[in-house]
Amino acid sequence: MSRGAKLSVDIGGTFTDVVLEDGGELTSVKVLTTYEDPASGVMAGAALVLQETGVQAQDISLVLHGTTLATNALIERAGARTALLTTAGHRDVLEMALENRFEQYDVNVRRPEPLVPRTLRLPITERLGADGSVLVPLDESSVDAAIDTLRETGVESVAIGFLHAYADDRHERRVADLVSSALPHIAVTLASDVCPEVREYERFSTAVANAYVQPLMCRYLDSLESQLREQGITAPVLLMSSGGGLTTLDAAKAYPIRLVESGPAGGAQLAAALARRSEWPRVLSFDMGGTTAKICLIDDGEPQLSRSFEVDRIYRFKKGSGLPVRIPVVEMVEIGAGGGSLAAVDRLGRVTVGPESAASEPGPACYGLGGERPAVTDADLLLGKLPAEGFAGGRVTLDERAATEAVARHVGSHLGLEDVPAAWAISETVDESMALAARAHASEWGRSVEDRTLIAFGGAAPLHAARLAEKLRMKRVVVPENAGVGSAVGFLLAPISFEVVRSAPTHLDALSISEVQARLDDMRREASAVVAPALGDSPVKEVVRAYMRYVGQGFELAVEVPPIGSDFIAALRHVFEENYRALYGQIIPGQSVELLSWTLSLQSESARPRNTARSVSSAAPVKAARLFDGSAWQQLAVFPRSALETNQVHRGPALVVEAQTTTVVPAGFRFFADQYAQIVLERDE
Repeated sequence: MSRGAKLSVDIGGTFTDVVLEDGGELTSVKVLTTYEDPASGVMAGAALVLQETGVQAQDISLVLHGTTLATNALIERAGARTALLTTAGHRDVLEMALENRFEQYDVNVRRPEPLVPRTLRLPITERLGADGSVLVPLDESSVDAAIDTLRETGVESVAIGFLHAYADDRHERRVADLVSSALPHIAVTLASDVCPEVREYERFSTAVANAYVQPLMCRYLDSLESQLREQGITAPVLLMSSGGGLTTLDAAKAYPIRLVESGPAGGAQLAAALARRSEWPRVLSFDMGGTTAKICLIDDGEPQLSRSFEVDRIYRFKKGSGLPVRIPVVEMVEIGAGGGSLAAVDRLGRVTVGPESAASEPGPACYGLGGERPAVTDADLLLGKLPAEGFAGGRVTLDERAATEAVARHVGSHLGLEDVPAAWAISETVDESMALAARAHASEWGRSVEDRTLIAFGGAAPLHAARLAEKLRMKRVVVPENAGVGSAVGFLLAPISFEVVRSAPTHLDALSISEVQARLDDMRREASAVVAPALGDSPVKEVVRAYMRYVGQGFELAVEVPPIGSDFIAALRHVFEENYRALYGQIIPGQSVELLSWTLSLQSESARPRNTARSVSSAAPVKAARLFDGSAWQQLAVFPRSALETNQVHRGPALVVEAQTTTVVPAGFRFFADQYAQIVLERDE
């Protein structure tokens, strides 16, 4: 057997998904996430796929990994004790935030608490101008006083963020040297490294978030690497970043904040690859796991990208109610609506679902691990969407009695409903929440959803995809192969990449082409230093974007930069106006244009999903079952996925079962396996 197998691992809030690719064949398992030491779940899953395939540990050539640990640490406030050293007089930037009212009519509006308390936001005497010139020299005695405070308060990690350090980082680097020399055990994050961009609130917030999760993530990644070596897996480890690309272990340790959406980004890469292969121009990616549901718009085979993201929004879908981070990220909406999301009845008699989750410990009531409150999975079981046997590849047998008791006690008894109608209320609530999130996300970007193909993956998505499509008036749903471990499969398709950003505010008419070229050369060297060790001789694609706006505007557009030549400024203006007109319908004639920032990314080519379907057996259903449709029980057929013949059309209601998930096909849908072994559901006209 050749040394060429790849191991892909995605740690979620409930399950850890492990996929082994060997010779183009995929073998996958789902194991419960181990919260005390997440690497233990990884090792357990790796051992299972190695045993099942007969592949030896030393035959693995590459390990790909994505995790929600950084995100969870920020949401749960479980990171390191962190301090912020910042320009004197500006220690409250984190608390003042943008001073906007994201919930205009709530007089008691709540804002996210800063990750660093005011007592650990320490002033440093220094000041730079917007052009990087020194207005107030660095007073090292103020640094010494701050170091004494760090030592006395037991700080584990420090963020250093000074005004306008994106223009000149000399003060930040000098303070970092002093802190590291006096306290070598403390992790140090520079805002000028993590986010060298204008807007001090977002820059400081990003630096603090990076510092907050860095000790935790470094310990975890060191532990994972050590345990892999102990098991005989000596292959390089690449981490999935929030921007949809793979990065090195060293870069992940330096910039762990770039891992906050790593798992969902892998799912978006899977959906994008499938869209390109099948030539679907407009796609809605739907990833529903055990803890959250993620929805992403994909046009022309590329997911929507952004450079801003909010963690832990206090108000659902409300911009400004979370902690902002400025990182490359796949733009998506994420809500607490997964199989483990807990259901309850509020004081107004309304059914609520999430964001609190049963996770893997103890899990939904039907897991039989001590959970007493009803989760979405409990409702799905009672409605006939899930077979009790064979859940999670046969490693979990679902307890219908426990699910019935939980739903009846916590929902049905409050509403005067029997257990099955109460379960339907839970299911409808979570489906409507996801539909609302999809509509809000699409409208925010000026897009529609009705004419898109819904690609569903994650352990819970195929159970809810058809009902979500009905609510969104979408006509086609696709469930790919290995849908239950979709994000981990997406890691195998993602490119190796790294993005560098620089802020250099200037009017377009005053732009110096030589300065632009020098800046891009410097950015290219920095990006290459990160990706070159992993890329080797692989071809590299370079993408340069400029962030532009009309003078006086508050927000900018990202435009792809044309080749630098003698007519560069005119070409750049033309590209900006094309993008502006596409978004707003018109341009502003005669108005000056300015640039704020530049980004440069280097990336390898994306891998292509397998193009051939496996051979299949008879398409006859294995048994009959029943599904509750909200008013009555319907008899349905149950098909093993491996038995679906290519292009043989069947009609709902039906279930298509496989090791890691189940596809629910309601009445009013027809379904078949296409040439890529994808399950395609189409609504009747």
